[in-house]
This record gives sequence, C-alpha cells and structure tokens, in this order.
Amino acid sequence: MNIVLATRNRDKIKEIKRIFGELRTGISSALDFPGLEEVEEDGVTLEENAIKKALVVNKFTNKLAIADDSGLAVDALEGRPGVYSSRFAGEDATYNDNNRKLLELMEFVPPKNRTARFVCVVAIADKGKIKKIIKGTCEGIIAFEPKGKTGFGYDPLFVIPEYNKTFAELGPEIKNKISHRAKAFLETKKFLEESLIIQLD
Repeated sequence: MNIVLATRNRDKIKEIKRIFGELRTGISSALDFPGLEEVEEDGVTLEENAIKKALVVNKFTNKLAIADDSGLAVDALEGRPGVYSSRFAGEDATYNDNNRKLLELMEFVPPKNRTARFVCVVAIADKGKIKKIIKGTCEGIIAFEPKGKTGFGYDPLFVIPEYNKTFAELGPEIKNKISHRAKAFLETKKFLEESLIIQLD
C-alpha cells in the first residue's frame, strides 16, 4: 500500500524519506496530487493540525496518509512560537524571517534561560479514521546567532547540548537519528511494520 505524506514542504519530505530509509513502499506526497487543496492549519495544537491534515489527505487520495505538525517551544517565550512556528514572523515568513524574530525576542535572555524543545506530532489516517498519534521531542538551547549550513527552519539556532552544535552544524546523518521528527517517524515506521499495514519485501 502506498503512503501519502500530507505535506508540500520539500525539505520535510526529503527528511522523512531519509528517516524511513529502507521502508520498501511507495511514498508520495501532497505535491503528487495537484487537485488537493491546501489544508488550513487552524488548530490550536500541533495534534489538531496533524489530525486534520491526515484525514483530509486520506479522504482525497484514498490512501494511507501520514501528517505531522512540528513546532519549537521556547521556555523564555512561554512555549512560543509553538503551533505558529512556521509563520512566527508572518504568514509569508521565510526561515530567515522566523530566525531573526526569535533572536530579537531572545536578545537579552541569558544562556541558562535559553532552553527549548522541538516537538513533532504525527497522525496516521486510513479509511477515514485516525489509526495512531505519535509524538517525538528533542531538548536543546537557543543559540545567540545562526550556525551551520544544513537543515532548515530553526536548525541553525537549535543547539544540542550533548554535541554543543546546532542541528544545522550536525548535518542530516546525526539529526535524523536524534531529532523530534526522527523519533516520531522512526516510531511511525515501527508502527506501520508491526501493524502489517505495509507489506515489506
């Protein structure tokens, strides 16, 4: 059975496919269905958005749909940007716009108070119903300036204490083992295999 990733974000699609690795099944995305309308992410939580996207894409494609919504929760900002992470600096904000706003808000926050976490919530929908909700988190610290050239989003600002490097410095090989999305999608892969929803060679 083919899987549809309920996203048009090319960076996210590439990352998820890397995480799934040897999962031998057809993996398409919302980009492969031109008639599929953009799903409005109007939920107040990551889980609400993931569920909505998964159900809409499942209904439209009649295929098993996997949707995720991810966000950065900064303790000094009382959990913001959270569900608004991708549009923190406005509806049409770029990665740089969002990073710039975050740094401005954190300008006078001392190192000990710059703790944050990435959160990823995955929803799996099939035959019009949600089959599973999976959550992954990754703890880190907000840097004082962007560092690194890989990854996307807030990766250049998110420092992993164990490595003392940002996600953007660590690169995809390490990131895709320890990130919030890696944890959530590795668990998703395990669920799919154990549930025999997907037949492997």
